[in-house]
Amino acid sequence: MTSPPDPVRDPAGTIVDLVMTADAGLDRDTVLRIVEQTGGGRAKRRRLAAALVENPSVLTSGRSPAPKSVGGLLLALREAGAAGIALPRCAECDREVTSMQRRAEHWYCPPCFVRPQQCSACGHERQVAFRDRLGRPRCGQCPDQDDPDPTSTLVNLITEIDPGLSAQTVSLALGTVVTKPAHLHKLAWILREGPELLTGDGAKAPVPMLLRLIDTLVDAGATTIRRPPCPSCRRIVPLTKQRDGMRVCRTCYARARTVACSRCGTLREPAARDEQGRPLCPYCLISDPDNLEDCLQCGRRQRVSTRTADGPLCPTCRPQRILTCTICARTVPCLIAKATGQPWCPACARLRATCSSCGRMDIVRGGTRQAPLCGTCLVPDPTFWKTCPHCGASGRLTSGACARCHLHEKLRSLLHDSTGGTRPELEPLHRALADTDRPAIALGWLSRPAVGTLLTRLATGDSSLTHSALDDLPPSKTLTHLRSVLVATGGLPRRDEHLAQLERWTIHKIAARPDPEERKILHQYGTWHVVRRIRQRSREATTANQAAVARRRLSAATSFLDWLAEHELTLATAGQGDLDQWAAEATINGFSNTGHFIRWAKGQKLTRLDLPALRWTGPMGAIDTEARWEQARRLLADSDLKPTDRVAGLLVLLYAQRPAAISRLTLDHVHREDQRVRLQLGSVPVVLPDPLANLVLHVVADRQGHASLGAPDTSPWLFPGGRPGDPISSSRLAERLHAIGILPGQSRSAALFQLAEELPAALLARMLGIHISVAVQWQRAAAGDWANYAAEVSRRTTTS
Repeated sequence: MTSPPDPVRDPAGTIVDLVMTADAGLDRDTVLRIVEQTGGGRAKRRRLAAALVENPSVLTSGRSPAPKSVGGLLLALREAGAAGIALPRCAECDREVTSMQRRAEHWYCPPCFVRPQQCSACGHERQVAFRDRLGRPRCGQCPDQDDPDPTSTLVNLITEIDPGLSAQTVSLALGTVVTKPAHLHKLAWILREGPELLTGDGAKAPVPMLLRLIDTLVDAGATTIRRPPCPSCRRIVPLTKQRDGMRVCRTCYARARTVACSRCGTLREPAARDEQGRPLCPYCLISDPDNLEDCLQCGRRQRVSTRTADGPLCPTCRPQRILTCTICARTVPCLIAKATGQPWCPACARLRATCSSCGRMDIVRGGTRQAPLCGTCLVPDPTFWKTCPHCGASGRLTSGACARCHLHEKLRSLLHDSTGGTRPELEPLHRALADTDRPAIALGWLSRPAVGTLLTRLATGDSSLTHSALDDLPPSKTLTHLRSVLVATGGLPRRDEHLAQLERWTIHKIAARPDPEERKILHQYGTWHVVRRIRQRSREATTANQAAVARRRLSAATSFLDWLAEHELTLATAGQGDLDQWAAEATINGFSNTGHFIRWAKGQKLTRLDLPALRWTGPMGAIDTEARWEQARRLLADSDLKPTDRVAGLLVLLYAQRPAAISRLTLDHVHREDQRVRLQLGSVPVVLPDPLANLVLHVVADRQGHASLGAPDTSPWLFPGGRPGDPISSSRLAERLHAIGILPGQSRSAALFQLAEELPAALLARMLGIHISVAVQWQRAAAGDWANYAAEVSRRTTTS
């Protein structure tokens, strides 16, 4: 007896079974491929399966009401040659259609969908051009007498609210957002009744088109027009959902929909409801109701993972078995691999290496660390691995092809222009993505809607492939990652991204000030002092810390000017007593950053205020030399730690390097000659001792970042990062050092304190790459006496 179809646990299988029942002559693999192509994601497939289970006759009749996905499935099956499957039929004239127009839950053919209606103005039966404010149809020959030119109305209204915008800018924004003339009328009606929607109350917008217009105007340089915050969390994020008549963010929308699951009691957004209408969370939805019991340890009603003599345990509370991993030979908590039935640890389950049998870079499924094996070589069973009909490669197939063939097809659809070719500027990107070692990762990235939209604009020539053209696009994480991939593959020249972002941020920060005099002062300070000094001091590229310090200083300057304005003061009229009053309210960070601005203003003769800088007098915490050497010995001997973490920690403990300096090391800084390994931290390379030298060589040979796209094999960095072509960030490196028990700031102070006692300041500066004044200050703090060093060197006898 066959089990009834289940549209929740197996929606694709349910759809295939129903289609095969309606037309037994179809091939099951073909139907499954069509379902995967037209079914969409998991939730959409469940809705499609539920609709077909409720009304399976739609497959043979083609009559609505039915969801849109059912019509798409019918069209795809008929195109594949399914004779027993009906085409969608018009709900009014019952004619078969090949292109659907939908109204509510019914399908219509194009003539019935656009059937003429009676115009509310002239009374003639004509095609509906738009509807008036009351929703009544109007033909194209009866314009709205109240607002015959909505574009001019909108331009005048927006420029009146924000005089900084030109009429041409507003017209271009309207042309980008609005696609139909009727929408212009609707937008003009909304803004005439509520112009405050543009200045912060956009969460009350009745149509999402207004929010898109606000985003476009803000990106064009609007200052009075502002993006609305979420009414619930007050964050400036996209308001993509509607709840209680207000536009809210997706996070607040999901939180408002959370209910207690009827089975496990967990507060989550319901994924479905049972036969009695009670909500079910996603975990209980896919679990067996008969296997839900109260966990012995946590008490939650969940799926039973294992049973003990005392009672059942859930997957979270299940005890982990301590076994010996068959790949790395470590005795750690392990899982049992499905392919081999042998234990392996979580670290080896994520390992990627070159297969010792076929030579391909792939995920390790068996073997050892010295002789790893990929899944194809480990299980050469032809029934488990199939041959791709397009390229002949052996592996797992999806929709009748391997991941690399799907990747090539995706690249052709995105990067090819109307002539079928690829722009010369995009050729490096095309080759890098097509030849990547992990085609599934590249395919998943290209399948994102934002990535596809950006690449299509670049491929069709709508946007030029330059940094300035990308800067004009709305900023997003997708755009930042795409820029990194283009730079890493050679499609764009490398530039200082932190400095470029700082310059754009400074321009917007200054332009937001309403007072022209304040904008002039902040322009002189931010552009010609703070940013200019960073540009002059940066030897290779601006670090994230340098850009963050610049932002904090400019933000502190604007906050101080706001404080002066609240007390009806300016830089010229404020006295020292006013500064003392401000200092009593300021925080430590605000005091330091604002002091930099005040000292600059006094140097420019803009104020009489005086706020001297705090001079550094030495390390404030205790210097524990023994703990430093103990940590260094642990890093040299502990082979369980990652070599990259060991090298970074030793550079902090032994050579007093900052995480920012360590992250910027490249392969060119490592010199190997005459059985010696030298590392160039300053102007003079440092000879590394043998244990550390071997570790550095190991990192050079096996370095691997988290970026799988953008030609990762050609990365010049000693510590590659997660973004293509970039090193690991200083903050991420500091987090990894904290995880192994190394405090970078405290460890660096201990190393500098001891090195300053043993070496003169000049030699310390050249070896470690620090400024000579910093070396002198540390030498004085360590009480080192090198006053007679030069005289002693001059009295040494020079031998021939």
